[in-house]
Amino acid sequence: MLGTGTKGRQELTVTSADTAKTYRSGTLDVLATPRLAALMEETAWKSVADQLDEGMGTVGIKLDMEHLAPTPIGMEVWCETELTEIDGRKLLFSIAAYDASGKIAEGTHARFIVEEEKFQSKADRKRESSHT
Repeated sequence: MLGTGTKGRQELTVTSADTAKTYRSGTLDVLATPRLAALMEETAWKSVADQLDEGMGTVGIKLDMEHLAPTPIGMEVWCETELTEIDGRKLLFSIAAYDASGKIAEGTHARFIVEEEKFQSKADRKRESSHT
C-alpha cells in the first residue's frame, strides 16, 4: 500500500558519460546537473513503482533542486528520496544526494500517478495530430 514515509535509494559511480561536458551543460568533467536530476527522478519513481496497481506508473511533473557541490569522475553518488505527501494522484518527495564528501544536492520532486497505456496513447495522438 502506497503511503507517506516510503523511501528510495539509488547509486551511481560518475563516469565521463555523466559529466557536464558530455551533457553539454558546461565544460567540466564533473557530475552534470541534468544527470543528477535524472538520478533523483529515477530514485523517486522506483521507490513507489512496486506499490502501484498493475498498469499504473508515475510521471514527473515538477523538480525543484539545488546542486550544492561538484562530484568528479570516479566518485560514487547516492540519492535518497522520501514520499512526504499524497494528494489524490499527486505524490511529493523530498530528495537529497550525497557523495563521500557530504550532501551535493537537495530539493523536492512531484510525480503524478497515471494509467500508463492511456497516457502513452494520448502522447502518441499528440504527435499524430501535429502532422495534419
